[in-house]
Amino acid sequence: MKDISNYSISELEALSLEIRNKILETVSKNGGHLSSTLGAVDLIVAMHYVFNAETDPFIFDVSHQAYAHKLLTDRWESFDSLRQFGGICGYTSPDESPYDYYKAGHSSTSISLAVGAAKAIKLKGEERIPVALIGDGSMSAGMVYEALNELGDRKYPAVIILNDNEMSIAKPIGAISRYLSKNMASPLYQKFKTKVEKLLDGMPDGATYIAKRVEESLRLVTPGILFEELGIDYIGPVDGHNMASLIETLEIAKKLQKPVVVHTQTVKGKGYEIAEGPQEHWHGVGPFEIESGKSLKKSGGKKSATEIYGAHLLELAKRDKRVVGVTAAMPGGTGLTKLLEEFPERFWDVAIAEQHAVTSMGPLAKEGFKPFCTIYSTFLQRGYDQVIHDIALMNLGVVFAIDRAGIVGEDGETHQGAFDISYLRAIPNMTLAAPINEDSFKKLIDFTVDFTTPIAIRYPRGSFLADDFEVTEFELGKSELLKEGKEVLFIGYGNGVGRAQLCAKELESTDPAILDLRFVKPLDEEQLKELSTQYKRWYVFSDSVYHGGVASAILEFLERVAIKDVSVESFEYEDRFIPHGKTPEVEEYLGITPKQLAIKVEKMKGESK
Repeated sequence: MKDISNYSISELEALSLEIRNKILETVSKNGGHLSSTLGAVDLIVAMHYVFNAETDPFIFDVSHQAYAHKLLTDRWESFDSLRQFGGICGYTSPDESPYDYYKAGHSSTSISLAVGAAKAIKLKGEERIPVALIGDGSMSAGMVYEALNELGDRKYPAVIILNDNEMSIAKPIGAISRYLSKNMASPLYQKFKTKVEKLLDGMPDGATYIAKRVEESLRLVTPGILFEELGIDYIGPVDGHNMASLIETLEIAKKLQKPVVVHTQTVKGKGYEIAEGPQEHWHGVGPFEIESGKSLKKSGGKKSATEIYGAHLLELAKRDKRVVGVTAAMPGGTGLTKLLEEFPERFWDVAIAEQHAVTSMGPLAKEGFKPFCTIYSTFLQRGYDQVIHDIALMNLGVVFAIDRAGIVGEDGETHQGAFDISYLRAIPNMTLAAPINEDSFKKLIDFTVDFTTPIAIRYPRGSFLADDFEVTEFELGKSELLKEGKEVLFIGYGNGVGRAQLCAKELESTDPAILDLRFVKPLDEEQLKELSTQYKRWYVFSDSVYHGGVASAILEFLERVAIKDVSVESFEYEDRFIPHGKTPEVEEYLGITPKQLAIKVEKMKGESK
């Protein structure tokens, strides 16, 4: 680890500049998170100067802003491999470095982790202190306040650095974000507060009461009231790019030996003028030209599933006033930006609050509206109890539009959309369906509008794999046979249909039938029974985990109806977390490229003879 404990302020500032240049150079080639991590460089350098990363737990919320930490902890030379298969992860990971205290990729966990670390440190009788860096966007999630509530009561020593850049991924939402961004606190407030507290200790009771009321009144005009009412000391706001001020403030916080929030204010994209400020585009980027900021991604090609969804839902919303929707801090990523702009009274971004997003749609469905709850597969996991308790239990007609289902590429194991089929299929009243191409997707969205009970539809990041053929209208629990074949049946679900088609093209001696399952719950039992008389070897294609997935549903059905002469082979993901890397590389690692799957099919055919 780079030792910077003896650096001067000017040397630390020069180091920050060097780190920013390294980040900019690497992200411009590899893609990654940019504006958030550039804005946090000075904070992280100051953290490393004041605290000891070898002993003090350094905890980064989401951890997409931790690139500077990686560069300071023995990963400078390997940083060029950022987000590449087998290379440096875009988030913190103890598998990668002992200086990464915890794996992270979802927001609002850092303070809970800090509380847990503080408990362990106290039980072990050690002098270490957890340091958590959290952005203002993450403060919109309820888990933060659950942790703050306990921390303020238990008084465990911990330093929470609040990185307030007036922006999360998209425009910050809610009263808390606006509250944190106020600049009303005077730099003299902390000194004044300390003097008042000392003065109060020596005053008679009557005077103490009056002085205390004056001090409390002054607190009402500072951002610190939120934390201090929870029993946590507050220092700030502090300029998050003034190294001397940062170090002085963190030293004070460290010496307090109690829970303290250090409120810093930073500029997203600091040091790269094109990306500075509240620009959603620069939160996460693909490769780009540094001089102009222009993307190096080639335009054209097939529309993404997200684009298809956003455009078609917009058309529906124009025709049907019942259509409403919600997303959790991802309007751009989920294709809802235009809907929020055109129908701000019917579509909402509730910030990083998936639980609230899910539950809030229930009453809208109960009142006769048609809610579309649009959330990434990996983030819907955070609202699982609400899906069960507040939607499915009430049997309400909420549509869960699950974006980024399947492999998501460079974001890796914390973001892969692998589990939604498994965790939703077990819920009573829940229907699960998936489209295979643009025409199929539009028809499925139309089908959901008048569907009166909960339904989840999943679709991939990027474009569909399947051919652009016309499909029939959706009918509950009905599949569609796309191609007749001989002996072998390929069963595809969602983007798995495209994977099955691509695999079929690679086969030399096998002519499979291809079934678009369409619904994994309920299954098309009549069609499957009929197909079992003609095809005895079934292969299941779905971009999801095997356990509790599509093949599991089919095997459960075959066992229940006592069909014993059909063999089922699944090409779903194995029981492991999926690493980061470009999607084709990850697919090859998993053994699910069309060519690899074709080889497996041909081999199994030979073994069955």
